[in-house]
Amino acid sequence: MINAVGVIGSGAWGTTLALLLAEKGINTTLWEHRPERAGEMQQRRENMIFLPGFRFPSALNVTAEIEQAVRAKDMLLLVTPSQRMRENLRLLAPHLGKETLLISASKGIEIGSLKRMTEIIEEELPGSRRRVAALSGPNISREVAERKPTAAVVAAYNHDVAVRARDALTCTTFRVYTADDVIGVELGGALKNIIAIGAGFSDGMDYGENAKAAFITRGLAEISRLGIAAGAHPLTFSGLAGMGDLIATCASPLSRNQQLGRRLAAGEKLSDILASMHSVVEGVFTTRAALQLAARYHVEMPITHQLSLVLFAGLDPRQAVPELMMREPKHEMEGMSTPE
Repeated sequence: MINAVGVIGSGAWGTTLALLLAEKGINTTLWEHRPERAGEMQQRRENMIFLPGFRFPSALNVTAEIEQAVRAKDMLLLVTPSQRMRENLRLLAPHLGKETLLISASKGIEIGSLKRMTEIIEEELPGSRRRVAALSGPNISREVAERKPTAAVVAAYNHDVAVRARDALTCTTFRVYTADDVIGVELGGALKNIIAIGAGFSDGMDYGENAKAAFITRGLAEISRLGIAAGAHPLTFSGLAGMGDLIATCASPLSRNQQLGRRLAAGEKLSDILASMHSVVEGVFTTRAALQLAARYHVEMPITHQLSLVLFAGLDPRQAVPELMMREPKHEMEGMSTPE
């Protein structure tokens, strides 16, 4: 039974998950690393920066004290930017109980190490593999907070961990399924952010619905190729953490990665766009990491490659599209079979 939960990270998604849990009557502590921000949220009973308009239930409290957020908790939801996951784990480690479930809800790949979030958790907290899980799915924060119905998947190496996390998070508007493909669920959630940037390009340049549908489908093929090479199950990418999350992130104007693509198509500079956003745009980091993973596994990722040229080498998005269209013709399912 999950009675007390700590949520590490007070961005839009962390705050939304904290709201869901607290509304079920679960004692929930939301950690915000800046004391002044934590104090403001606790006093106002609202996250004015990342999720304005949603009143905190009485079961939700905010703190800047990591010990208060971690000690004596049955479950921790780790919802920090991917590039800060490791440092936050080091902060919380001294206060962590030996049986506390560790659920990553962060979608990214660490630059340099190229590790998934659960891999970082296992590395920083030795022996934690049996209580680690990853949460993903088509979950735009504001829509979930507005109690619009959706679903998610929680994947764990230990089935009991997935079931306990599922039962804690499931409510009338948030249906959670279980899975055992941690690799696939994490890579699906991380890599779709790259494709969402490209979908934003497509919308920003008014290429139409045919182009966008084709782009999303080929993006899924690219995600699947890399995921399968890394050890994921192919069917995972047809599920909530694959196609489901990809559609939501590519289609929604609330998606930060999609917004970034639109603004780049309008001629804005990457540095200016990132400076204007409160939240981290994970797809930018993931583009670099994905190309390095692709080289490791000898996987072709033409969409990711072209997007990297737009993001980091100044290529005009209008030039990237003809490059993709005129590549050498291939079999549609090339590279998507399961390795022997």
